Amino acid sequence: QVQLVESGGGLVQPGGSLRLSCAASGNIYSVNTMGWYRQALGKQRELVAIVGSGGFTDYADFVKGRFTISRDNANNTVTLQMSSLKPEDTALYYCNLENRAGLFKNTYWGQGTQVTVSS
Repeated sequence: QVQLVESGGGLVQPGGSLRLSCAASGNIYSVNTMGWYRQALGKQRELVAIVGSGGFTDYADFVKGRFTISRDNANNTVTLQMSSLKPEDTALYYCNLENRAGLFKNTYWGQGTQVTVSS
């Protein structure tokens, strides 16, 4: 089992910045991805950004150039630095970890942290 604890959400004005952090603990495989998804009210959950244990990253088009994802493998943490925030970035942001072993994968989710972008 894996536990994910998120922190860093809040209220910010348009154009502002926020930093989300997620700490993972438990049975974490050496090969995994960690990342962030978000779900706005009335919409489906969508990928924001992921980073693999080997360092590759992938971003949704709508955050490229504004958000940066990074991870600390030694401490099993992932951070999402968000800048130039827009009202449409308002959502519940979920930390995600996916353990991988060959064809096997197991996915874990955090509780979510609210990000609200409003003046």
